[in-house]
Amino acid sequence: MKSALWRRVLLLLSVLLLVPAVASVQAQAAQSQSVQLAKKYTEYEQFIMIDKSTNKLYFFEQGKLIKSFSVATGKKPSYTPEGLFTIREKIKNRPYYKEKIKGGDPKNPLGDRWLGLKVTINGKTSYAYGIHGNNNEKSIGKYVSAGCIRMHNKEVRWLYDQVKTSTPVLIVKELP
Repeated sequence: MKSALWRRVLLLLSVLLLVPAVASVQAQAAQSQSVQLAKKYTEYEQFIMIDKSTNKLYFFEQGKLIKSFSVATGKKPSYTPEGLFTIREKIKNRPYYKEKIKGGDPKNPLGDRWLGLKVTINGKTSYAYGIHGNNNEKSIGKYVSAGCIRMHNKEVRWLYDQVKTSTPVLIVKELP
């Protein structure tokens, strides 16, 4: 009798704990599905939008949302630049020059895919920013980078295979 009662209590507690988690996942999925490009960006064959307020990256083709991803952005809001930029280069196993770590090394904080951005702000161009994998999967969804956009390695490999150089990348503080 007591074990049957305990089973019911545990079942009830499990349901009570599971329902909010499922609702949260459904709400996030609904928000991702409702993200749309401004009309002026729908003319592009491919388009990437990054929302720093939610640490989400959205990949569009022909104006249609194809996939969204959780990302990590700058430790401080100013670290990840905002504006309209482009994918300049695609590199597999890019070395991490700052600490002289070879490409492909598990210690490399850039992971094994690099989508380098051409970032021009106030007339100055930088090639130091990119969308890349990482060697710390737990950092995704957080504000931890020196300015780049970090992705899960498996997800950046998928994006790398889809995206073309010259694809526009819009980084915003918050979606309108």
